[in-house]
Amino acid sequence: MIQTPYLLFLGDAPDQLAAKVAQGIKDWRPEFAVGQFRMEGCKADMGLTDMTLEQAKAAGAKTLVIGVANRGGVISPAWKKVLVAALEEGFDLASGLHNLLKDEADLVAVAQACGRELHDVRVPEVDYPIANGVKRTGKRVLAVGTDCSVGKMYTALCLEKEMRARGMNADFRATGQTGILITGDGVPLDAVIADFMAGSIEYITPDNDADHWDIIEGQGSLFHVSYSGVTMALIHGGQPDALIVCHEPTRAHMRGLPGYSLPSLEAVRDMALSLAKVANPGAQVVGYAINTQHMSEDDALAYVAKVEADLGLPATDPFRFGAGKLVDALAAI
Repeated sequence: MIQTPYLLFLGDAPDQLAAKVAQGIKDWRPEFAVGQFRMEGCKADMGLTDMTLEQAKAAGAKTLVIGVANRGGVISPAWKKVLVAALEEGFDLASGLHNLLKDEADLVAVAQACGRELHDVRVPEVDYPIANGVKRTGKRVLAVGTDCSVGKMYTALCLEKEMRARGMNADFRATGQTGILITGDGVPLDAVIADFMAGSIEYITPDNDADHWDIIEGQGSLFHVSYSGVTMALIHGGQPDALIVCHEPTRAHMRGLPGYSLPSLEAVRDMALSLAKVANPGAQVVGYAINTQHMSEDDALAYVAKVEADLGLPATDPFRFGAGKLVDALAAI
């Protein structure tokens, strides 16, 4: 088990979005976040107290969590001095990067010498089966997006919070490193061998009570040429009864792909639904989750209203305005 609370390591993150792991922990498990550690040049800020390793240790932090999700998921050589110092100061390390802590010989040596633990969240711990497509009992909802990092995890967590507040039988199913660090369980989908990805989603959303909702965290985008594979696995392995399309309207291009513009909500709706119907002919799109964090409240409300008027389904920013509309739509299924 990863010891809490955490000191969130933002490193030299070039922007706020690059520190989405730290952001997710801060927003959904604030009691775990003692403070943040930023290197020179860091452009991200969680609004937490900036701390030295010594200050964080004195404040009770037990694990330094790498809160950065950079392209390729690599441990930057520039971070090494801090990571080594953290181990020597008595911290465990936790990371969700593809570049595993356990593969860094220097970190392994220091951890062993200091009696500290290295936690690699992005390592599958189950021998997942190949998907069989057999229909399962219970209900499932999946967040799909126009791009990466548009709010699919936040949408799913907001749905769980609202559904549980209403007494509904619902569970968030984490499929990425941030969700796993928040909830303590899940599948690191993009680290699963391709043939077993859809099967891993079947595994974490098994047969359940007729009124139970599995709320599946989305990943990637069908329109993102780098990460479309994980989305496809979620759509077929998840067999969703309901899809919610997520979008961030202020983007100039796909995340990390300046030559690719974002698809329309209609394009994502139609493609995701057609693919979902392969595994579940009864699948339907029930609404839209709009990430309005970079918009004023008036502009956000106007944009959400326009989406509703144009597309004929409920739309909201579930983190900013609540997920009530979307849960109403799910409850009607």
